[in-house]
Amino acid sequence: MTTQHTPGQHPPDPQQHQDHRRPNGPARPRRTHAVDTIERELTAFARRARATAARLHPDLPLVSYTLLAHIHDQRDCRATDLATHYMLDKSTVSRQLTTLEKLGLMERRPDPDDHRVQVLHTTDAGAAALTATHASRHAAYQERLADWSEADLARFAAYLLRYNNSPS
Repeated sequence: MTTQHTPGQHPPDPQQHQDHRRPNGPARPRRTHAVDTIERELTAFARRARATAARLHPDLPLVSYTLLAHIHDQRDCRATDLATHYMLDKSTVSRQLTTLEKLGLMERRPDPDDHRVQVLHTTDAGAAALTATHASRHAAYQERLADWSEADLARFAAYLLRYNNSPS
């Protein structure tokens, strides 16, 4: 029996569906089916995340949004800190920071302890945009998860933490 699932809807219960077949293909092990489902659902999640960044500013890629949020949360970070934290090339970070500066969302300031170094700060416009976007995202998550039990939410949060903290 082949099951169809639309991203974002309740997934089928894997215990009820023993036979996971590809169209015109052999049965697959449950683990393979589960990993395929995870891949598909994370792709749908990433599309929504990119749409969130676009709502902040239409010219803002997801990586820039992520860096801006990090800059806002971690005061006085440097470009090298971002490159290390996100495992990005310094040139990639530099391009993204230039975009954020041109959009008026971030600025560089001399480090108060070492004026040779620049630290990154969100501008008032950047902070306001992040706050508005966070509120919008939070409301969307609340709505999307409204019928989930506290136990389901806690398990989902724990699984996401475990996944994101796993070695690459």
